[in-house]
This record gives sequence, structure tokens and C-alpha cells, in this order.
Amino acid sequence: MQSFDLRFSRRAALAAAASAAFAFAAPAFAQKAPSGKVPVDELMGPNALPDIVAGKADAPITIVEYASMTCSHCAAFHKDVYPVLKKNFIDTGKVKFILREFPLDPLATAAFMLARNAGDKRDAVVDLLFSQQKNWAFVDKPLDGLANVLKQTGLGQEKFEATLKDQQLFENVSKVRDRAAEKFGINSTPTFFINGDRYSGEIPEADFEKILTEKAKS
Repeated sequence: MQSFDLRFSRRAALAAAASAAFAFAAPAFAQKAPSGKVPVDELMGPNALPDIVAGKADAPITIVEYASMTCSHCAAFHKDVYPVLKKNFIDTGKVKFILREFPLDPLATAAFMLARNAGDKRDAVVDLLFSQQKNWAFVDKPLDGLANVLKQTGLGQEKFEATLKDQQLFENVSKVRDRAAEKFGINSTPTFFINGDRYSGEIPEADFEKILTEKAKS
């Protein structure tokens, strides 16, 4: 199985990103109409890693996002749209939101492994990494960049390196991605499922609010 070389170079990062761009090219913005549907009970089936849910467990609307940590559209969503979504829909009990790992390259897998290391604070670490994506994703030494950003969370170098050598965690992150690709046909990020309806690509704030307002009426 694949493991991580802690000397991960900028060339390797750029090569992985270029490969991902061809294999998993996503439109900048999602179509306003869903491109397919998956039964919610199937979507919420068991995964290799437990879901971390933001919002009330019994919220009437379920959003599942499949994201990659090196995806600029994913970073834009979490920076510009998610805070409004959280304020108006998640915190008010209308929506529960679940982010699942769909890494497009080894560096994104490493970032997700490190975020999972934070336990129930994973989403906070994901938000931090998205907000500072430019400081680690495509710099000369990406893993050094990751380590420097994560020092803000109190993560030391020893635990940083131990996490990236955790073969079981690596396999579990990969299994979440593989299940999404095989069972739901996902091949790009971000991909959203809103009560099972599929939207591929970044969704602007106004469109997201319109979709959720209509879902709340149904």
C-alpha cells in the first residue's frame, strides 16, 4: 500500500495536482439543477471513518460534501459560502452538514489524515487548512507548510510524522474516497448531496440558499 515520503517535494505536489486536474476536473460552478439522486439511507451507510456532523442530528435537510484539501473550489466554498450556510441553516436547526474525504492527490490525503488526528475538531482543522491553503498546498516544501500551519493547533512534529505513517488511517481515508467513487460515481470536487440530490462543482451563496429554501418547503 502507498505511504507518505516526508520529503514530499514541490515537484511531486505539482505533478499530483496536475494529474488530479485531468482525472477529476470539476466545473467552477455547479449547475442549479441536480445532476442525479442517491437514496439518503444509502448515502448515509457505513464508511471506513465515522461522519462528523455539524448541526442537529434530526435536521430535515442533510448535506454531504465530498471535498479535497488541495481543491481551490472547495477552499472557496469553505471560506465564502459555508459561514453563511452555518449561520442561516446549520445553527438554526434546518440543516446538518457532513464533509467527507475525497482526496485528489497524496498531499490532500496527508492533510485529511492530519485533520482526522484532531478527532471531533476535524472540521475546525479542515477550515484552517482551507483558509491557509496557499501556505502549504503548492509551496516548495508542502509537508513543511502543513506542519507550520498545524502548529497553530498545538500539533508537534513528532505526532505530525507519526500521523502520516499511520497505515490504517491512510487506508481508511482512501476507503471513504473509493466508496464514493464506486458507489456514487463521484469524480470531481466539490460534490454535494442535498437530501440525496447531487450537485457537482462550487455553488454560489445565493444559489445554495435558494436550493435550501426550496428543500425546506418540500
